[in-house]
Amino acid sequence: MDELATVIEVEDLRRSFKEKEAVAGISFSIERGEIFGLLGPNGAGKTTTIRLLTGQIDPDGGRARVAGCDVVRDRTKLKALIGVVFEDQNLYDRLSGRDNLRFSCWLYGLPESRADEVLALVNLADRAKSPVRTYSTGMKQRLMIARALLHKPPVLFLDEPTRGLDPISARDIRGIIEGLRQEGTTILLTTHLLEEADQLCQHLGFIVGGKLVAGGTPRELKLAHGKRSLLVVAADLQNPNRLSETTLGMDDARDSDRLNELMKQGNVRSIHSQEATLEEVFIEVAGIRPA
Repeated sequence: MDELATVIEVEDLRRSFKEKEAVAGISFSIERGEIFGLLGPNGAGKTTTIRLLTGQIDPDGGRARVAGCDVVRDRTKLKALIGVVFEDQNLYDRLSGRDNLRFSCWLYGLPESRADEVLALVNLADRAKSPVRTYSTGMKQRLMIARALLHKPPVLFLDEPTRGLDPISARDIRGIIEGLRQEGTTILLTTHLLEEADQLCQHLGFIVGGKLVAGGTPRELKLAHGKRSLLVVAADLQNPNRLSETTLGMDDARDSDRLNELMKQGNVRSIHSQEATLEEVFIEVAGIRPA
């Protein structure tokens, strides 16, 4: 693949199933070496978007290019340039982790030595000979990522990669994802975990009902859609050793008056600015809480 500046280009992409328009004319682009987070509730169109961009289903309208390939006309070429990890863990439980990967190497004409390389990359080298049925959920997820990386794809699609994982396993997966980005892999990530998206993604798109309702960097979205506030820590007038916390809106005149009152009383101990969370942004732009 040529060193494209823009690796994924989506323009007015559409797909319907019977009477439901699952993807309703979305447009966005993803630059080389960045993580783009596609966020939204269940049924919003996230997985359908990935299936469209990976050539698994045809769009009803619009166009998309991934790694320089038209997702419809260049489907065969596209498969060699992308890795895909869906939520379902379709592994061979009776085989070892290494044999799962060796089988995939055989299918795709890759040297078997590549299996051990990616096992080391996802920190599973010490469990390479163990049957997959003995793996934890987090280990299986790492093995699926390893399988998607066997052919060294420059573009990776991850559909809910940390869903259902314990905090330690989820942290390990996030570390792998960030490491891949630092090595230049372009990643489209879907997730329900807004803190995870805030931590990992350079750009985000909020999708609701098949439509992109907001997009930008996490900081841009929080500044544009969130409510600016201050956390004021003040001492009790009757008991200076007792502290209380009050959240005041920076754009609310009544809260400004309240802050002035607290300052005049001389009992304010500290003031901290607070930016909106992505959950608050999501509630505003989508009108619902994320699932």
